Amino acid sequence: SPGIESYGLSNRPQKVCLCPFLPAHPLHISTHLYIIQHPAEENKVLRTVPLLAACLPQDKCKVKIGRRFSEERDPELSTVCQKSGTLILYPGAEAANLEEFILDSPVYPSTIIIIDGTWSQAKDIFYKNSLFRHPKQVQLKTSISSQYVIRMQPTNRCLSTLECAAVALSILEKNNYIQETLLRPLQALCSFQLQHGAQIRLSKEHLLKNGLYPKPMPKNKRKLRKMELLMNSVKI
Repeated sequence: SPGIESYGLSNRPQKVCLCPFLPAHPLHISTHLYIIQHPAEENKVLRTVPLLAACLPQDKCKVKIGRRFSEERDPELSTVCQKSGTLILYPGAEAANLEEFILDSPVYPSTIIIIDGTWSQAKDIFYKNSLFRHPKQVQLKTSISSQYVIRMQPTNRCLSTLECAAVALSILEKNNYIQETLLRPLQALCSFQLQHGAQIRLSKEHLLKNGLYPKPMPKNKRKLRKMELLMNSVKI
C-alpha cells in the first residue's frame, strides 16, 4: 500500500496511508504507460507517480528512471519508441492534440510515454534523447487547472504526471471513469496535507502577475526572459 511521506513541519504526519482512496482492483486498461522519471524526482516527497502505479496493473505501467536512454542502455524502451502505436506526451509546436490525433490515426495508439520531473528536467530529457524523436508527439487540449495544489507549478495550466496520465488514459480508453478514479487519491493526498499544515502553492505565473513572487528576479537574461513570458501568459 502506498504511503506518502512528509517532512519539515512538526504537525505534519510522517506517513499517510491512501489505500481507502485507491480502486479495489487495478483499473482494467489496454494502453501501456511508460513513465520516464528524472532521478531527482525519485526521492522527492509527495510524489504522484506511486499513486498512479498503485491504481494500474503492473504490466501496464512501467517506470524508467534516468536522464539518458539509448538502444544499448535500454533495448526494451528503444523497441517501444519505434513502434507505430507509441505516443509521447510532450507539449510543443510539433505536438498534435491527442483527442484529434486518434480520430484520424491509421493505427490506434497502444502505448503512451510521459516524462516525470520538473518542466526544465522534462525538457532536458525530451530533447537530449534521440529515442523520443520516434514516437508521435501529442499534447492535451484541456482547460482544467491542476488539483496538485501542494506543489508549485510554472503556470495555472500545468498538470502533474498523474493528472496528465489520468486525462490521456481516459481519452485513449474512451472512459471518463478512469480519470475520476486516478484523481481520487491525489485529491485525498492534497486535502490531508492541507488539513495538517500544508499551504496551497499558487503557480509561479500567478505570483508574478500579482506581484507576490517572494524571490528577487534573476539576473541571468535567459531566466529573466522566461519570467517575462510567464507574466504575459506566453507558453514556454
